[in-house]
Amino acid sequence: MSAEERRESVVRAAVIEFARHGYRGTSTEAIARRVGVSQPYLFRLFPGKQAIFTAAAERCIEETWRVFDEASVGLTGEEAAAAMSEAYMGLVEDREQLMMQMQLYVSVFASRMAGEDEIGAMARQLWGELFERVRERVGGDVQGTTEFFAYGMLINTLVALGFPREHRIWDGFGEREGEHEGERRDECEGARRDGRDGEGERRDGRAGGE
Repeated sequence: MSAEERRESVVRAAVIEFARHGYRGTSTEAIARRVGVSQPYLFRLFPGKQAIFTAAAERCIEETWRVFDEASVGLTGEEAAAAMSEAYMGLVEDREQLMMQMQLYVSVFASRMAGEDEIGAMARQLWGELFERVRERVGGDVQGTTEFFAYGMLINTLVALGFPREHRIWDGFGEREGEHEGERRDECEGARRDGRDGEGERRDGRAGGE
């Protein structure tokens, strides 16, 4: 196995360990043991624990974008947002993917409380890049992108708390989709009315001129 392949194995193992135990609760020894290498070899691939955590966080965010990108390719606006939302529901079924994301937020907060912000700077950059990618995909709408991520954070919370999908607390997501569908129908009906009114005015104008 090449060094690059071994590095990939370390990142995958790190995502599992950090997701389950957090930054402070995960030892490099546990990661090395999961990969099947020695700690000295681990440090030949990564300079330290923080570098491994950074690689795991990058993998988590990149995986999120990969799922969004594949689900919404060729789409924009509400159609892109709806496709990405549906894909995200599938993504968070992977508990380790979700918990790695949650552990990232916890680790940033804990580090800042301790007067350190290197992990926070890294996390904000990754999250900001993800936000911009989604914003571009939905057509540059900042408000719509903000709403998209707000619902995503709520999904994280409900899944982490263990609410089953049939629980009534999930009903608002269906209502939201219905509201958007209703808004689209109203817009289409309004456009048709405007078209009919405009045609009537043109006919009236011709009749008056004659």
